[in-house]
Amino acid sequence: MCGIVGWVDFKNYFPDRPQIVEAMTNSLVHRGPDAQGMWFDRYVALAHRRLAIIDIAGGAQPMEASNHIGNDAVISFCGQIYNFKELKSELQNIGFTFNTNSDTEVLLKGYLHWKEDIAYRLNGMYAVAIWDRQQERLLLIRDRMGVKPLYYYPTNTGIIFASEPKALFKNPLVKPRVSATGFCEFLDMVKTPELTVYDNIYEVRPGYMISVDRLGLQKKAYWQLKAKTHHDDLQTTIETVREILTDTVRRQIISDVPVCSLLSGGLDSSAITALAAKEFAAGTLPSYSVDFSHNIDSFIADGVRGTPDAPFARELALHAGTRHTELLLSSSQMLDTEVRNRVLHGVDAPPAYWGDMWPSLYLLFRELSTHSTVALSGEAADEVFGGYQWFRNPAARKANTFPWLTAGSSRYFGGIQLLSSDFLASLGRDVYRDKRYNEALCEVPILDGESDTDRRMREISYLALTRFLPTLLDRNDRMSMAVSLEVRVPFCDHRLVEYIFNVPWSMKSFDGREKSLLREAVRSLLPESIINRVKTPYPATQDANYEKGLRVELHKVLKDSNAPIHNFLDGKKARSLLNNASSEISQPYNRGSLEMALWMNRWFKEYNVDFAL
Repeated sequence: MCGIVGWVDFKNYFPDRPQIVEAMTNSLVHRGPDAQGMWFDRYVALAHRRLAIIDIAGGAQPMEASNHIGNDAVISFCGQIYNFKELKSELQNIGFTFNTNSDTEVLLKGYLHWKEDIAYRLNGMYAVAIWDRQQERLLLIRDRMGVKPLYYYPTNTGIIFASEPKALFKNPLVKPRVSATGFCEFLDMVKTPELTVYDNIYEVRPGYMISVDRLGLQKKAYWQLKAKTHHDDLQTTIETVREILTDTVRRQIISDVPVCSLLSGGLDSSAITALAAKEFAAGTLPSYSVDFSHNIDSFIADGVRGTPDAPFARELALHAGTRHTELLLSSSQMLDTEVRNRVLHGVDAPPAYWGDMWPSLYLLFRELSTHSTVALSGEAADEVFGGYQWFRNPAARKANTFPWLTAGSSRYFGGIQLLSSDFLASLGRDVYRDKRYNEALCEVPILDGESDTDRRMREISYLALTRFLPTLLDRNDRMSMAVSLEVRVPFCDHRLVEYIFNVPWSMKSFDGREKSLLREAVRSLLPESIINRVKTPYPATQDANYEKGLRVELHKVLKDSNAPIHNFLDGKKARSLLNNASSEISQPYNRGSLEMALWMNRWFKEYNVDFAL
């Protein structure tokens, strides 16, 4: 894991380019505290911050290499290539030699042999930048599911890119400017591919590569979800899921630094933990669970969480034989000013939903990073296997919009109640949402002869994988890399995603429950209590003191006449909230509007955002 930076300009000479690139690189020190490297040529600068995972001594970047005919290239790369050993063997068989044991050198020499076709051969999570010195061309490649971020700012004479927007802002050519499009992007729980909250700053789309040369910028998809007929029967499908997951976890525990597993006691994390534990000596895989100290003392079931996680996590740890640790967080930690600043700095934009999840996730990862450098996560199982309630809710399935934004689901992601109605009306959010929804539907691959039900469930699965999951992956990456922790997501293995995407819905839900195929595939590894456990989300604090702290901050903001949020806030509603301590907003999952107002105010100040409204 690492952070990468680059700047290509074919016409302009910037005398202070080394200083600018160094400042960009230093802004990503949290992504790579172990080493820094920079490489310059006539038109290009590549830089790297390293979190050493594979070949600690030999994997320094940027790395340069040549092939047998004298062509050479330079790479700056973030992520992990899980099949690098197979690729290395293949390259050795055709004459390549290697000076390191790193996946970086395999990726670079793979490019020298296969050129851009190397992308089709990769299994992993990655954001790759390669400068081809003979062709004078930059190639950017992002992994198929978008686990690793890669942002860019196109210029008239080249491109500036980095792992995070904050690095781009260290370049004087790039400013944090936000228009209506940007506000629409973060006020809804929808991630439009390529777009960001900032004008003229884009992401390389998952499964895409971008090439930049003197003729300009070109985009190319090297991977997309395709519709195929599923021929396997139920038992074969279950066995295939088990085989792919077993192979994926086996690949993803490879590391030269300590590895652990995130364990909530739910089906997803329990499956990954149990599969990983089989590859370790008994009792040696560390597992970690998180909850709030207040919840442990006085847990109250609500409409979303019926049971606490701790008893289930303990049972799985005992069953699988892990070395388990329970991490308890307090509301006071999440209200700490430094923690909230770190969260905002990690995200580079307001956390758009479930505001308490961001600081709690940051605190969890911060504690984990003192024990391990790599953690396995159960993220993405719900999107892949159909775990959310909106996969089964008839109203959500029939709705002519993103199903998670329908009644009964959208309350978990809303955060606009305290914002000015005039401001919200000026954004045209309903029109924008409809446009993005219809764009997404037009992308969904078609399978001739598919039933109406399977067609609609394919659409919902596609929306979940391409518009919902990217936000969760970004949250995981940003909060983990903010503390120099690498989080791996086995459920994002593209082989598994491709396979499950084409399984008929009747087979995906054959037992009448969510994630039927996953449950059956790992049944032999888990206790019955976890197999039968109802899905519950990441824990939210039930401590009333947390909301009291947010109200205190809002009170200070309202008293500060210079607070930038005033231009966007409905002051009457905000004051009414402060005067009504028993407001509906006090429910754990209805704090979104309070959180959003405070995060936006902090963001406007810290990033000196320029508005184009």
